[in-house]
Amino acid sequence: MQKQLIFETVHEPEAGPKWRRLFDLHWPAYERWYLSETERERPSYLACYNALTRHMPELIPTYRRLCELSGGGDLSSRLLSLYRPPAYITGCSQAAFADAGANVLVRNYDYPPELCEGTILSTCWNGRRVIAMSDCLVGVLDGINESGLSVSLAFGGRTAVGDGFGAPIILRYILEFCDTTPEAADVLARVPTHMAYNITVTDARKRYITAMIGPDRPASIKRIPVATNHQKRIEWYAHALASETLIRERQLSILVDDPATTKERLISAFAAPPLFRTDYRRGLGTIYTAVYHPNAGVAQYHWPDRSIELSFDHFEETFVDIRYNVRASIPG
Repeated sequence: MQKQLIFETVHEPEAGPKWRRLFDLHWPAYERWYLSETERERPSYLACYNALTRHMPELIPTYRRLCELSGGGDLSSRLLSLYRPPAYITGCSQAAFADAGANVLVRNYDYPPELCEGTILSTCWNGRRVIAMSDCLVGVLDGINESGLSVSLAFGGRTAVGDGFGAPIILRYILEFCDTTPEAADVLARVPTHMAYNITVTDARKRYITAMIGPDRPASIKRIPVATNHQKRIEWYAHALASETLIRERQLSILVDDPATTKERLISAFAAPPLFRTDYRRGLGTIYTAVYHPNAGVAQYHWPDRSIELSFDHFEETFVDIRYNVRASIPG
């Protein structure tokens, strides 16, 4: 058995017909997901708009534009705010690596292929050019802006759900309006999130952090270069065992602490176990590896048999057809 995901690279500086095409393509699936807990569980349009206005006001013109492009419907406008969306769980391993000759952010995204949007967007919605893996049409799973600021998210391994935003729109906000890691850290400390996430950030000056955020406690923001799927200690043991979060964290920590590690060695480690995972049956397989180079303004995306490189100076629109082999896996 195989699962298929067709990745698409899309260049559209100002949101327009290309974004609308993506909306038309993905909206039926997003609508089902948004209503999966019934509509009464989702906030009203006014609540969504007010939350954006309070916490990320600079994003309001973009939000209005996307709502207009999507047809101005109540339900789609509420989803595009990503305020209090349904809960969802990912895997993911990520590491910022900086030495005398290197500065990269590398991540594996572990998720069911059939639920990933697969769109790499090149935009300039608010005066900063951004290249990012899109999520929920407005959000970001990982990406880079023209200042070199690079971000990625991982599920935080906790079951807490509360009043706040999905992390993808917080990452979009960071890439649209921040230039440095300290600026990103300020956003992560003040904007509320609806679930636990680990956000790794690095910039062109090799300053990196990992922010452990959640809806029920203040953000913990420290100069930690690696993150997997737990925060400080294991709280959801079943998920930790299935995702091998401790094994992956240990592997990354050994790599980044080893003076012999080069960026090439680190990147290659993401293509092999335990960082690269093949448990697609349970939705815990790696569906892509992203590598961001803050000083060069380059984004690379890797799969076992191919890769693409994009930059702010050269962004080719293309499709990448990826097949994932599904087979029974041994738990743990």
